[in-house]
Order: sequence, then structure tokens, then C-alpha cells
Amino acid sequence: MKELPGTLYTAEQTRLLDKTAIEEAGIPGFTLMKRAGRAVFLEIQKRWPDMKSLTVLCGGGNNGGDGFIVAALARQKGFSVQALYVGNDDFASELRGEAREAWLWASSEGVKFDAVQVDQAFVGEVIVDALLGTGLTGNVRGKFQLAINKLNRGMCPVISVDIPSGLCADTGRVLGCAVKADVTVTFIGLKLGLFMHQAVEHVGELLFDGLHIPESVYEQVSVSAFRLGSDDVAECLPVRSRAAHKGAFGHVLVIGGDQGMGGAAIMAAEAALYSGAGKVTLATRTEHITAALCRCPEVMVRAVESGLELLPLLEQADVIVFGPGLGQQAWADQMLQAVWKSNLPAVIDADGLNSLLKKGKFNQLSRKNWILTPHPGEAARLLRNEIDVLQKDRIASVMELQRTAGGTVVLKGAGSLITDGDVVHLCSAGNPGMASGGMGDVLSGIIGGLLAQKLSPVDAARIGVYAHSAAADLCVRQSGERGLKATDLFPYVRLILNRKV
Repeated sequence: MKELPGTLYTAEQTRLLDKTAIEEAGIPGFTLMKRAGRAVFLEIQKRWPDMKSLTVLCGGGNNGGDGFIVAALARQKGFSVQALYVGNDDFASELRGEAREAWLWASSEGVKFDAVQVDQAFVGEVIVDALLGTGLTGNVRGKFQLAINKLNRGMCPVISVDIPSGLCADTGRVLGCAVKADVTVTFIGLKLGLFMHQAVEHVGELLFDGLHIPESVYEQVSVSAFRLGSDDVAECLPVRSRAAHKGAFGHVLVIGGDQGMGGAAIMAAEAALYSGAGKVTLATRTEHITAALCRCPEVMVRAVESGLELLPLLEQADVIVFGPGLGQQAWADQMLQAVWKSNLPAVIDADGLNSLLKKGKFNQLSRKNWILTPHPGEAARLLRNEIDVLQKDRIASVMELQRTAGGTVVLKGAGSLITDGDVVHLCSAGNPGMASGGMGDVLSGIIGGLLAQKLSPVDAARIGVYAHSAAADLCVRQSGERGLKATDLFPYVRLILNRKV
């Protein structure tokens, strides 16, 4: 298996890669199918070396054809193979193309195929899911639904071929029901939906095999999105000049922390420092000054009780982080009025987003140097939509947000998305431990700190999202997901941005 690539494709783009490999690179479709089946079988042998029996569940498409290959290879090795298909009595005669070739080859190797029965037990020590592939669009129904639900109730490990059956390859949405795999082996191109939304509950460990397709094939097919990784950090954050001084790395002004909500703004300010900003000022309510200085004396803290008092701080700053702990009272309105008049680059988060919507300014934005960072609930409010509708197609949602607001948008969640309207970036790092208070505040501070270091808005957003999520993963490896605090991320963010891990 290869390292997961950085390019992501829709189901249609993946089919085009497959077609191009066959028609222009001259690789027969059945050869690709045999390579896919072999990749799955080799992973089974590697992962479960003591396994002696296998259940292979197949549908009638090319995904099922991959399953036929797996069954035949297992039979060749002397394993006990339970090969089952979901279909009617004419199943074999209805197979077409490479799937039919695979069926005939597997049958010639002694594999006996049976139709899945309602009361039939899956007897293999490992279950191979080759029921439904990337072509699925409507909800799973009938015998497929019964087979998937029965598989999910079992205790045996499951390996899915290309994609867990029942998942939408483009959005990660569960189409009625979907297999919960322990491992998914995907081929040719990484599918967008494997990293987003509900897919994170179903994919398990994701492995990739390009099936030896030449690079010339990939050069002919457009990419849908790019997956973030450590190489992006190296690209955007070169080694600092030995003659550098703090003025070279920008001055971040964090505005937030209304009465009783000082922690959010304090965390954002500290995060900006950990991400490398030269100077950070926190504009907040008087009552939070002592706490801020005790927590992080490197941050300059100023009491701001009105929009007028904010103006001189705006004149000194290079970048604004607006929203953490801002609240929705009159104080927030005054802060927004002052920020709105500024032309500074800005990161808008949390109540900053709510303030834009409340004051009718969201549809008036069109500021290329602003970065908006909504979670799904905030994004749904901005688009005046329902959360479940927004989540059904996160790519379409982030693009709609960007078209409406301009600038750069970060749609947070499982598979956070970043776009400036040109390219979409996806972050596959992160974990459920991040579902705790303050994580968004820390992210906004990190992005603000990177923006102050002269990164473009989209680069600051994508590097910030990656560093934030990757830091959380490092934390979890040491101490687990439960009890993860937002401030636990700080030292790991610094390590990631300095490429020390």
C-alpha cells in the first residue's frame, strides 16, 4: 500500500481515471480489477495472518467483481471461502464487462457462489464488503439493506473494497445505511467522501493502492480538492531569516471577551503567539485583564469599553481576530462597528459571525482579506439553512458560503474544508477529543498568527486548520481523547509549525 496521496477526486473523476487508464494507458480493465482484488487479499493476509476462513459479500457491479477476485485468491490459498452475492436467480447472467470476467475466473478456480439468505450466518473469520461501490446515488434498500445491517451486527472484522457500501463517495453521507468497516482499501484515486461527514464513522483505517497506474493518466484528470499535510507547512513557512525581529512577524489584535467570557479571547491571543506572531494585543473587558496577564504575560492586554477606545489599537495592528467570547450585547455591536470600518485582514469566528448576521453585514462582505471560520451550526445560520441540509454536501456548502461572503471560508467539522473560491483544501487530521470548549477559539488565534506572518488568507487558513488538528492528534496519542483541553494543543502546534514532528 502507498502513503495516502494529497489529491482528492469525486466518483465521476475516479471513473474517468479508470477509463483513461484503460483507453489511453492500455491497461485492460480486468487487469485493474485483478490488481484491486489482490491488494485487498494481501492486506487481509498481512493484517490477519492466522485467518483460515473468509466471507465475501458481493454486488453485481465492478465493486462486486473485485470481491470475486478476492474470493478466488483466497480459494487458491486453501482458505475456506463463503462467497455470497446479493441478487436474484439471474444474477450471473446479468453481470457485464470485467465483473463477468471476474465471476467466470473465480468460478473456474472453484469458488461456489450463493445468494445471501435472510437467515444465513456469515461464517468467515473476516468479512469482505464488496457489495456497493462509488456509483451508488439513492438510498440502500431491499436485500442490500438487510445484508449491511446484518454485517454491522456481527463481531468479525470487516474490510471494505474501495468504499464502505452505502456511503456517498462525494459527500460522505450515509445513503440509508452503510457498512462500518475496520479497514477500507481504496483504489486509483482518493474519494472525497471518505474523509467527510458521516464517513468518519464507517471507513475505519483507510489504505490506498494506485494499481500501478502511470502518472500520465493523473495528468489528464482534474482534481476536486487537496488533502492537507506536513508538506503544506514546509511550503508556506520557510526558515526564518537570522536577522529577523518581532516586527517582521506581525501584530495580531484579538477582540473579544465580553463579561463572563474572557477565557475564549485569552486562549485565542495565546494561540496567536504559539503560532509565531511577533506581537499580540488583546482588547477585552476590564475584568479580564488580570486573568489574561497571569495566563500569558507575553500578551499585551488593553481594557476596551467602547468602539472609540478600540480605534487606536486598530491603527497599531496588522491583523484582527474578531469574535472569541464576544457575546451578542451592545458591547459586541460597538466592536463590530469599529472593525467594519477597518481595512485590516481579519479572522472572524464565533460571535463575530453571529454579529455579522445580526447586523445584516454578512451579505455585504466581499472582503478578500477576511477569513470566516464557522462550524456547521453557524454556517447553517449564515446560509439560512438547516444543519442536516448543509452537511449533506459540505463541498457545495463551503463554496456557497465563499460565493456569498467572498474572502476565505473554513467550514469546520469532520473533514474541515477551506476555500477561497479557487481551490478546495480538506483536512483529514483531527479526532473526537476536539469536541470540547475553546477549540474554535484556539484555531482562530492560530490562523490570525499565521496571517500576521504574511501568509495569504487561504494559506493561513489551511495551515492553521492542519496544525490545529494534527496537534490534537499528537495529544491524543499520548493521553487519549477524553478530557482533551483546547490549551493542551499549544506546545504541539509550535512543534508542527516548526516541523519538529
